[in-house]
Amino acid sequence: MKYTVRTGKTMDVQDATETSVTLSLATQKGVDMGQFSSADMALKIDDFSKRFIEPAMAVLASDIEYTVLSGVTKQVYNLVGTAGTVPNSMSVFGNARARLNQYLAPKDRNRNVQISSVTMASMVDVYKGLFAPGENIGDQYLEGLVSRNSGLNWYENDRVYSHTNGTDHSGITLDNDTLVNGDTSCTITGCSSAPTEGTVFTFANVYAVHPETKQAYTHLQQFVVGSGSTTTNLVFSPAIYSSGANQNVNAMPSTTAALTFHGSASTSYEQGLAYHKDAFAFVTADLPLPRGMHDAYRVQKDGISMRVVSGYDMVNDIFATRVDVLFGYLATRPELACRISS
Repeated sequence: MKYTVRTGKTMDVQDATETSVTLSLATQKGVDMGQFSSADMALKIDDFSKRFIEPAMAVLASDIEYTVLSGVTKQVYNLVGTAGTVPNSMSVFGNARARLNQYLAPKDRNRNVQISSVTMASMVDVYKGLFAPGENIGDQYLEGLVSRNSGLNWYENDRVYSHTNGTDHSGITLDNDTLVNGDTSCTITGCSSAPTEGTVFTFANVYAVHPETKQAYTHLQQFVVGSGSTTTNLVFSPAIYSSGANQNVNAMPSTTAALTFHGSASTSYEQGLAYHKDAFAFVTADLPLPRGMHDAYRVQKDGISMRVVSGYDMVNDIFATRVDVLFGYLATRPELACRISS
């Protein structure tokens, strides 16, 4: 719910309208394990698990994690850091923390950051001579990682999203387009190929505002390119508002405002991610169990529903097994997250 504040004694009743988003269970991932002989199946469960099940589950979990992390990062529009430069100072993560504060992320211990091993190594070197609690010093020295700093729980993850920009990143402007409240697309000119989905950009002289007071911040409001963009029509989020309860900019861009895209054209940049846990949603569903199979059952692990189905080839005396996960994910509140570019 978002409201505006009244000045004076006369009531100005506002409709209580709740917003919602649609999360689709549309992604199915799986690992297929086959050609198990009767001799293989006769192994002790510990041996069978170590040889076959654990490697399969590891690659499945890794693929799902990369898919979800990449998918939600592309929906996040706030971004700090310098394109092409591995973070090497506390200020980068301080800026990410500030951006979470500015967009009203709860100030609790549910703020996290996912960064690559290279970035972690850089920041461990930065923090080595600074004050830290004893347990944190132990992690830095013994494990080579930062465990908690700048109000964030730190996680090392080499599956962080790497974004590749499109071929056009300069000389792009609005094409005499007058934007109005709620717009999520605009007409552009100067683009010979469609901007890449997930690219962060700004409009000239369009500043972000505090979500409650509507006072302008000192940074330009950032937007992210959405799917379906073309060389002349740019789809973006968040929707732009210059007034009302949803106001997120101090003013609409001029009809020929310049667009500035993050980074250089045709270049890939690693995108670490700082976020509050409420920024994203991930759900799985129970897949139906087929009949007439050797084995068919579901397993719940850490809230993830997996279906395991095994079949038997009587002629060749072999077993085949498949594991499937049906899931969906969404940045339900992307304003509670911030990319960290490098």
